[in-house]
Amino acid sequence: MLRLVGLVVSIGLADSLNPSTIAPALYLASGERARGRVVEFTIAVFAVYLLGGVAIALGPGQLIRSLLPHPHHQVAHIIEVAVGVALIVGAAVLWYHRKRLARRELPRVDPRGRSSWILGATITAVELPTAFPYFAVIAAIIGSGLGPPRQVVLLVLFDLCFVLPLLGIIGTLTFASGRADQVLGTCRRFLRRTWPTALSIVLMLAGVFVVFLGATGFAATHHGNFGRVIRHLRHFIRP
Repeated sequence: MLRLVGLVVSIGLADSLNPSTIAPALYLASGERARGRVVEFTIAVFAVYLLGGVAIALGPGQLIRSLLPHPHHQVAHIIEVAVGVALIVGAAVLWYHRKRLARRELPRVDPRGRSSWILGATITAVELPTAFPYFAVIAAIIGSGLGPPRQVVLLVLFDLCFVLPLLGIIGTLTFASGRADQVLGTCRRFLRRTWPTALSIVLMLAGVFVVFLGATGFAATHHGNFGRVIRHLRHFIRP
C-alpha cells in the first residue's frame, strides 16, 4: 500500500505542473473577487477529475479486475515499471520540443468572463481524455487488487496532489494579499518561459522513481518465489 501511495503522489505532483489549469487560475487571480473565483475553479477541477477517475476505476476497471480475481503482485510491479517508462519517454519528448512549446501562448481567460465553476469543469472535461498520467495511475491502482474504498482514497490523494499548485495560488491570495499580484505575476512569467523544461524534469524524476519502485518490488517478489521453490525442492528430495 505504501509503495502505491508513493507512486500516486509522485505522478500526481508531476502531473500538477499543468499549464492548462495553472495558467487560467493565475489569470483568475488577477481579476475581481480573485480568491473566490480561484477557489471555485479549483473545486470544479478537483471534482470533475475525481468523478472521471472514479467512473473509470469502478466501471471498466472493476470489469477488468473481475477477469483477474486474484491479481499477482508481479503484475502490479510490471504495471509500475511500464508506467515509469512511459513517464520517462514523455519527459524526453517534452524536453526535445521544449523550445517550440515555450514559444506558445499559455491559455488565457477573461477574469470577468464565464463562471469559474464552468471554466474549471470545462477545461478538466476536455483534458481528461488525454490525461495519460492519470490513466497510468488508475491502471496501477486497479492492478494492485485493492477494494473499491481504498481505490477511491488513492484517487482522492492523486487529485489533491494534482490541484496543489492551485491551492498554492489560493494560499498566496489569502496570506500574502498585499504582495499577491507581484508574487503571482512572477509565477505567471516563470510559467510562460519555463513550463516545458520544468515539467520534463519533474516527469523524468517521477518516472525514474516509479521504475525504481516497480523494479525493486518485482525483484523482491521474484526472490521470494525463488526461495519458496528451493524450499519445496529440498522438502521433496529430503531422504
